[in-house]
Amino acid sequence: MKFFSSRFLCTCSLSLLGFNSAFSQQSYGDTNPKAAFQNALRLYQSKAYSVAQKTFENLSIEAPKYSSLHSEASYYEAMCAVFLNQKNAEEKIKLFITENPTSIQKNNAFWNVGNYYFSLNNAARSLKWFQKVAPETLSKEQKNELNFKMGYALLSTKNYELAQKRFSSLRNNPKYGNDASYYYGFIAYTLEDYDTAEASFKKLENNNSYAASVSYHLLDIYFKSGEFDRCIALGNQLLLTVKSREQSMISKIVGESYFHLKKYKEAIPFLKAYKGERRKWNHNDYYQLGYAYYKQNDFKNAINNFNKIIGSQNEVSQNAYYHLGESYLNVLKKAEALSAFKAASEMDFDLQIKEDAALNYAKLSYEEGNPFQSVADILQNFLKAYPTSTSYQEINNLIVNSFIQQQDYVGALQYLSKNKSKENTTLEFEVALYRGIQLYQTNQIEEALPFFTQARQSKNQQIGFKARYWEAEALYQLEKYDASLANFLQLKKILKWNSDPEFSEINYAIGYTYFKLQKYEQAIPYFENISKKEDLPKEIVEDALIRLGDSYYATKAYQKAIISYQKLIDRSGIGADYAQYQIGMSYGFTDKNDAKINALQKVVNQYEVSDLKDDALFQLGNTYTKLKNNRAAEQAFDQLLEKYPNSTFTPKVLVRQGLLYYNEGENEDALNTFKQIARLYPNSSEAFEAVSNARNVYIDLGNIEEYVNWVKELKFINITNSEVDNTTFAAAEKKYIASTNLEDIVASLVDYCTKFPEGLHILKANFYLGKTYFNQKLYPEAIAPYSRVLEEGQNEYSEAALNELSQIYLFDEAFQKALPLLKRLEREANSPTNILYAQSNLMQGYYKMQAYELAIAYAKKILLREKLDTLLENDAKVIIARSAFHTNDPTTAEAFYTEVEKNATGELKAESLYFNAFFKNKKAAYESSNEIVQKLIANYSSYKYWGVKSYVLMAKNYYGLQDVYQATYVLENVIQNFKEFEDIVKEAQIALETIKATEAKRGSSILPEKNKN
Repeated sequence: MKFFSSRFLCTCSLSLLGFNSAFSQQSYGDTNPKAAFQNALRLYQSKAYSVAQKTFENLSIEAPKYSSLHSEASYYEAMCAVFLNQKNAEEKIKLFITENPTSIQKNNAFWNVGNYYFSLNNAARSLKWFQKVAPETLSKEQKNELNFKMGYALLSTKNYELAQKRFSSLRNNPKYGNDASYYYGFIAYTLEDYDTAEASFKKLENNNSYAASVSYHLLDIYFKSGEFDRCIALGNQLLLTVKSREQSMISKIVGESYFHLKKYKEAIPFLKAYKGERRKWNHNDYYQLGYAYYKQNDFKNAINNFNKIIGSQNEVSQNAYYHLGESYLNVLKKAEALSAFKAASEMDFDLQIKEDAALNYAKLSYEEGNPFQSVADILQNFLKAYPTSTSYQEINNLIVNSFIQQQDYVGALQYLSKNKSKENTTLEFEVALYRGIQLYQTNQIEEALPFFTQARQSKNQQIGFKARYWEAEALYQLEKYDASLANFLQLKKILKWNSDPEFSEINYAIGYTYFKLQKYEQAIPYFENISKKEDLPKEIVEDALIRLGDSYYATKAYQKAIISYQKLIDRSGIGADYAQYQIGMSYGFTDKNDAKINALQKVVNQYEVSDLKDDALFQLGNTYTKLKNNRAAEQAFDQLLEKYPNSTFTPKVLVRQGLLYYNEGENEDALNTFKQIARLYPNSSEAFEAVSNARNVYIDLGNIEEYVNWVKELKFINITNSEVDNTTFAAAEKKYIASTNLEDIVASLVDYCTKFPEGLHILKANFYLGKTYFNQKLYPEAIAPYSRVLEEGQNEYSEAALNELSQIYLFDEAFQKALPLLKRLEREANSPTNILYAQSNLMQGYYKMQAYELAIAYAKKILLREKLDTLLENDAKVIIARSAFHTNDPTTAEAFYTEVEKNATGELKAESLYFNAFFKNKKAAYESSNEIVQKLIANYSSYKYWGVKSYVLMAKNYYGLQDVYQATYVLENVIQNFKEFEDIVKEAQIALETIKATEAKRGSSILPEKNKN
């Protein structure tokens, strides 16, 4: 609004202040009061109000009450009070008017007080007095002045219509016309009467006093009237002349005009030139510039602007989030788009945008995965919210696929069971197959079997075939070989015409099943078939060669066995040491002892790492003994004892050494050896054999008394009770072998152990008792008898007892008890399977005990093996990866997680993906890290822990990419939605606090979207 100077506002009509002639004719016989009055009047006119007031006050008191002097003095005294801004000034004016209702000064009083307050810009008080002035007493000029000032006062007090009437009459007045026209137009502008306002302002376009102000108003009028072309023309004209501080707002109006005309390219530079209100942009400012960039396909800049619209709930925000989502899609950042569409879908300002955003959110969740919520739930929620959507069928079709994509087969089966249809029934069988495979791959074989049986009912032949195949595999793993074989054979019959690569190894499976059933002749053609298929994996072909050799070996077709074993050796295949050993044994059975010796020596000398070296040395010793080459036999046995002191063959070797000494007449060496066996391996069969052999030596020496004294020292020998001992155990053993009555078996074995705690068969009895309990899953009861077996040191039953007792402790995660047993098993076991079992569980046990270096050592031992199951290989690699991570060795951890990822499935795949993304983040490869996270979320978010943890990592990547909105949005969602994962929530909270603290130092305002779920 244009304001006037105080000089203009204080102008008064002094003619009204003229001294009344009646006063000059009045005489009281004393001219002093008149002189005093004239003197005071001069002071008053000189604005010496304080001094003048005193004289006027004295005169009003001294003059007769109804005299002209009293009236005039009272008037001027009251006016002085007004000009001196005294508290009782208005009261004095009112008193004067009350006492002098007919005074000609009454109108002057109203006028002058109004003018006084007007000069002070006190519109309300001036208006109060102007309204009391009688216009008929005023001259034409005075009336114009009164109208103008009252119009201005009315305008100032927002009495627009009354003010407009006052100014209307003055628009053509030579003195007040320009000002009146301006205010008249301004009031019309304020009342949004833009036509009237424009007409008024147009008259002043060339007026130097009003040109600038009028131009601004016209610019705004054009904009608000939608006359954007005129607005742009005037705005561009103004920008050439206005001061820089005014250019910001004019640029904003011009930019918005281009925006409304959809001339986005032209709008951008003007929108950018806007400095903001108090140098701060609001959400609408960011939205318009972002949308202009969006329409120009400049999505990067669009994102930068839309991203700044956070922390609010309004229509602008909803639009911004929606277009932010579309911008992200256009730069192929689907995960970021997911968050934006989610935010837009949760606002109700524009219901069409809400639905479109919800649809995009649902589809992107399906494509990219969603760790915040099950993808299937998101899709189902969309259908519930928008049952009439044109995309209803499309989304419905995605639901089951989403379950499958996320490997949430349980959820898929539940959904299909609730939504019955012909199509869904077909899908249900397929999903049952997938669920079975999932359970099978996590070694939950029994749980998997019913799903394969269910899937066999599918009318889709391929699903039915696959289900039968996996059912057969599951039955095989459960050692139900007859049922497994029946399935495999039936499937092979059906598949004669089928070339599906999934069934390419069916002959291998059939061969193995026959092999397990000890039907070796039937196994041979199947293994032979596989051994000739070079298109199959190398490991399969080579294993088939071994099993072909074993089958020939078992059927005593030793020459064919040798040929098969030799083929494997010629390939330098996995298990070549075993094949070489078996060749030796085959030659032995055909009495080709020289060839046998040669083959066994190759096992000892040509294979740096082999679990069969002690076996080979033992067989060499036996063969040399058979050939009566005692020296060579002794050398073989000595080598075994020296290099493999913990071998299960040790007590057997000692027995044979003792016999060699005895046969050569070295009786003292023979006795020492037999006594060593009895001392080191009490209660073992070798110990009893050693005692028997020692007896023969003592007889030859004629020293029976010494023999008897020695035997009395042996707790496991009782000469007098041996018959009762043997009879009691024989009865117990018979029940163990033949009976199915658990209580009867246990009672019989316990009876023997109680009666003969140091009996001849105490080892075997305790082993049988432990085995009985173990097979019946009575694990706590099995501990004592197995422990008793192990107390006797290494013996023929200790290996099996170590295996099963360690299993019991591992099942209860009693690692302190299990680990020593596993270490002993590794040291003493003869079976490669048991050694591998011990090493793999030592690896796992040490890891769980946080002994990471030992866990790594055992994992590396396992990986050195040639023939290794894929699952165990992955276990070893992941233990190294995890342990390296815990021991602050990121290089090793990253290398092994990368290896694990290649073959991993299920949760292990999710874990390896997470850590590979983690290491990318640590290297500031944020884009690459997010690509891996998105892969994890898309395919493995059913493993929720890793899905949620990866989302925190994604937030850190966003922050590394300087996308503060996405980072804070994701972290807020994790904190609010996943309280069950306390460690992840804590990590998210720390990350969010760090971001806020960092941004606060930068002076940024972080107001992340509040989750509205």
